[in-house]
Amino acid sequence: MYLLIVTGLSGAGKSLALRCLEEQGYFCVDNLPSSMLKEFVQLCNNAQPAIEKAAVTIDSRESLLSRSSATMAEAFDSLNAPYEMLFLDTRDDVLMKRYNEVRRRHPLGEAGDAATGVKRERVFLQPLRDRANYILDTSDVKPKDFPGLIAKVLPEYECKCMTLLFCSFGYKRGVPVDADFVLDMRFMTNPFYIPELRSLSGLDAKVQQFVLEQPSVAPFFDGVEEMLKKLIPLYEQQDKHILRVCFGCTGGRHRSVAAAEEMARRFADSSMNVRIYHRDLTTEATDIHERFAKD
Repeated sequence: MYLLIVTGLSGAGKSLALRCLEEQGYFCVDNLPSSMLKEFVQLCNNAQPAIEKAAVTIDSRESLLSRSSATMAEAFDSLNAPYEMLFLDTRDDVLMKRYNEVRRRHPLGEAGDAATGVKRERVFLQPLRDRANYILDTSDVKPKDFPGLIAKVLPEYECKCMTLLFCSFGYKRGVPVDADFVLDMRFMTNPFYIPELRSLSGLDAKVQQFVLEQPSVAPFFDGVEEMLKKLIPLYEQQDKHILRVCFGCTGGRHRSVAAAEEMARRFADSSMNVRIYHRDLTTEATDIHERFAKD
């Protein structure tokens, strides 16, 4: 797994950079304490499928946890994964203007004062800046130009391949807010009501077979596949690089999981990056266990 650590001055655009990286297929976490990095890398490596590239933001707020920049650097060096560091810098006058415009408190400033906060932050972060692989000055960069700026220093970022994300979810926990397409799988017979399938999930062959052998299912998947193949080039023309196709069922463990897996299989040989995310798979398993433990 490759890890990109995004750090820099507060107000320089770290959260914006993280959103840009997420659009390019990175698994992103904002404001992760450096002491948790090793555990985070392990979680990514143990994920199924394993996460190939991730990005985290770590910044001067670590000082509020009584951690020094040297301690942070030690945490970086102890990782058993290749990593690089992207440092975002900005002129003091631009930072002051940004803080004044939005009336934000600076995390290191006296009573939230931006001037003292920026000064302290520069001293704290200087050791990290000295060891950064990439340094970007965002002083005169508009938000819409951020992706192009990152592309100049991160060669992989220039890849324009579409990422196709197939997600499963349960309606009882709400529809994903970032979905581009939502497909309701509740027209299928529910494996939950088959005793020998209830404890399994859409990742298991028996559940997948039960779902896929239903008469109405194959034509449905054929239609979805045909629709996506026609629409994806149109999205690419609009510079959209990630398309989230979400399949929902009641709990998010059986039908929707099997559907997401099947569609990912159908696009596995394409030139696109295909990812799968099962939002409610584990949570629903816990609910089922607790529900029937009481019976």
